[in-house]
Amino acid sequence: MKTKKIALSGLFIAFGIILPMVFHMFSMGGSIFLPMHIPVLMAGFFLGPVYGAVVGIITPILSGLLTGMPPLVPVMPIMAFELCGYGLITGLVFSKTSKIYISLICAMITGRLFAIVGAYLVSLTLAPQISAITYVVGGLSTAIPGMIIQIIFIPILVNLLLKNKEIAKAVA
Repeated sequence: MKTKKIALSGLFIAFGIILPMVFHMFSMGGSIFLPMHIPVLMAGFFLGPVYGAVVGIITPILSGLLTGMPPLVPVMPIMAFELCGYGLITGLVFSKTSKIYISLICAMITGRLFAIVGAYLVSLTLAPQISAITYVVGGLSTAIPGMIIQIIFIPILVNLLLKNKEIAKAVA
């Protein structure tokens, strides 16, 4: 069981690195469509809160180191906090309620709160010029298309995957 979750975590991390690269190849901005968020949210749904949080932390760090996206300072540490919140809360709420939309909305809100904490910590250490609230609120307006994509497509994808007996069995 643990081995399956570790292997699936690696798969979600790989998707979290590759999907943004595809978006950038076609000049579709990552900060607009949020392609890295999708695999992390999916990890929360399928692997639970702990593995979802770990995938959320590792994905932007590895992506930043391997591809330069997100930039290592100040964006990457802030995204690590934000995506940790996404994976953690999606997994936590979904494991308690089995409600996809509620889990997704709670994760989207809480992830932004995690981002504020991350931005505040980054402002104290690596980038004193940024304001935590301004950074997150400014990014929020840009991210609306990505949030809409998440609200429409993630529930469809989760439902489709859960209907597949082999996939449901693999993540159980």
